Amino acid sequence: MSVGVSVYHSQVSSLALAVILMTFFIYSCTRKTEEVIIVPPPTYPLSQSAIGYGVINESFTLVMKEPAQSEISLGHLRKGSIVRVLERRSISNQGKSELWVLVEGTYRGWLKEEFVDIYDLEAQAGTAALVMNR
Repeated sequence: MSVGVSVYHSQVSSLALAVILMTFFIYSCTRKTEEVIIVPPPTYPLSQSAIGYGVINESFTLVMKEPAQSEISLGHLRKGSIVRVLERRSISNQGKSELWVLVEGTYRGWLKEEFVDIYDLEAQAGTAALVMNR
């Protein structure tokens, strides 16, 4: 008779444990939690909508409609001009790779990256332009 009682006691303990775990699980799923929206502060680089700011480092350079020398020229920029750099591309031309940047300033177009010095902040570009034009 003692074997039957210990088996019954073991089944009751397992059932009790299962009920306790089920109650905890249901309570944890139905408990209301407060939703908090996290908004990061507007600091660099999270707030940046461009790669940076560029200063033209050649006497003058042509701004092209597309990233290629054979494209239509939209105009030119002089040394010390400040532009926003929006995009960077590597273009393969006759087996050689060229880096081009999409800029926005007087014109919105493409120029070779070698003709522009890129800075993170507009203030840095402004200082570089002043020093460059001395």
